[in-house]
Amino acid sequence: MLTVGQKFPSFSKTAVVSLEKGKEFETLTSDYLVNDDNVWTVMFWWPKDFTFVCPTEIAEFNKNFGEFRDRETRLIGASTDSEFVHAAWRRDHDDLRDLKFPMLADTSKSLAEDLGILEPTEKIAYRATFIVDPTGVIRWVCVNDLSVGRNVAEVLRVLDGLQTDELCPCNWEKGQETLTV
Repeated sequence: MLTVGQKFPSFSKTAVVSLEKGKEFETLTSDYLVNDDNVWTVMFWWPKDFTFVCPTEIAEFNKNFGEFRDRETRLIGASTDSEFVHAAWRRDHDDLRDLKFPMLADTSKSLAEDLGILEPTEKIAYRATFIVDPTGVIRWVCVNDLSVGRNVAEVLRVLDGLQTDELCPCNWEKGQETLTV
């Protein structure tokens, strides 16, 4: 599995960005992650569309979209399902209709494989979260097993800590003192 300090892999994938007819899909590439505007990226993966735990996580990321935006951070959700399945799920599920971030489709599973997050039996993505800095370098990775949802507040806490570029002690939260050496 790719880890902290490694470059996020190159990719070009279709993503669902809207439910408006004719504007549903866009191509996202790894170039999207690298920028001079100091914009970070959080890419989070779920195993399968039309399941039970996954929409709770996606809805919670969406609920916190403004928190990520306030931190100059893009959100990208992803799974190995197709863009058509993503679009159908968004239309079908009340909590997913108004998503403010793209749902990336990795149908070839190449990006999940490059990241090292494919579950070996079913070949679906683990619940992996990557925080990527504006240079395209992975700064944090967290992976949950298939049955356990992640904590979006913890993703925000770690993002805050990384963005200070300082030493943050255990349980540190934004606004608290950082460590001085």
